[in-house]
Amino acid sequence: MGYRTLLRDHRSVLSIAFLAMFSSSLGQSYFIGLFQAPLSDHLGLSVGQFGTAYAMVTLMAGFCMLRFGPSIDWINPRRFGAIVLSLLLTGVVLLTLSPWWWLGIVGLGIVRLCGQGMLTHLGNTLAAREFSTMRGRAIGLANLGIPLGEALLPPLVAAALIWSSWQTFWWLLCGVIALPWLWLLLKAPWPDAPGVKPTKQTPHGPRPFREKRFWLLMPLLMALPITMTGLFIYQAQLTESLDSSLAVYALALTGMGIAKLPGALLGGRWVDKLGPVKLARLYLLPYAFAMVMALTIGGHISIWALMVGGGLAMGAQELIASGLLIKLWGAEHLGRVRSALSAAMVFSTGVAPAVLGLALSAGAPFHALLLGMLLFIIVGWLLAQRVLWEASTITAEP
Repeated sequence: MGYRTLLRDHRSVLSIAFLAMFSSSLGQSYFIGLFQAPLSDHLGLSVGQFGTAYAMVTLMAGFCMLRFGPSIDWINPRRFGAIVLSLLLTGVVLLTLSPWWWLGIVGLGIVRLCGQGMLTHLGNTLAAREFSTMRGRAIGLANLGIPLGEALLPPLVAAALIWSSWQTFWWLLCGVIALPWLWLLLKAPWPDAPGVKPTKQTPHGPRPFREKRFWLLMPLLMALPITMTGLFIYQAQLTESLDSSLAVYALALTGMGIAKLPGALLGGRWVDKLGPVKLARLYLLPYAFAMVMALTIGGHISIWALMVGGGLAMGAQELIASGLLIKLWGAEHLGRVRSALSAAMVFSTGVAPAVLGLALSAGAPFHALLLGMLLFIIVGWLLAQRVLWEASTITAEP
């Protein structure tokens, strides 16, 4: 079965998952970053105050993911989606219309939680849980929603802000996104929840943070988002260290977005054929090789290698992560385990820029940070080998 057959036979679930991933753009860092200046003015915050507030609400969103993310295992997905979308709209109202800065910050936190957090959780969980033999391809198709948003929204924002306010653009975008969501919520068939809500008499399912194998697997899965966050935040220091320019970096970002497409589509096919365990051992190789190039060669080509290698790996990461989590903990508990992983990533990507900033302030050269990133990838790969071997011995899906 190819992608065309998959789309024909499972149009409803894939449409829901894809639209959830695209709609998550409202809470993604790249999208909110496009409005950093007008948002700071609207809330009456300095750049530093806005950055601090953004970090705080991001960390709070991670805690909320731990609390509410597992509920997708027992709440009907249609109801779960309706609740998340209603909260997202509430967050947009508070962020764009509130006359008080603190209430606007609350709105920003809700947008972050429901956008980047809950909607990506919904899309990935549905795509991973509702398929078995075609899981990789399904997750790959769903995840195309994120690079589509990255490709379409920045130029639209740049054009729209010429003739309208930023609030107007947010509301227009919400209106455009709401139309297909209303149809899907009212007319499309949705899958059922796989389990019932845990009670004192019923088991609560796995507790990943209490399992050693979860801690051993996390560094491998977090190496890419943590290090890429550092490259995004400190792009000026990166380009200066590698003797490149911000103009080249901006073009390479486009290359990263394009590279995510084959990463997702080819990665989905390879996950289905080879399994997530084999790909987990290989998918970071292009990015690690790019790190070696940056440390030894430098120049414009290293910037391109980092962005394209990172894009290929980012396109495949979610397919591999979901496949591993299901293989180790079972599809019926995917919501609980994925929410734990998502929360851990939110915490780490929130703390990582601060740690790197302190290192740079202390005088550490950026080449040293790149070497540290490469060592992090290698150590994460080594730590995960025991868990990957365990996953490879599981012949039947839990």
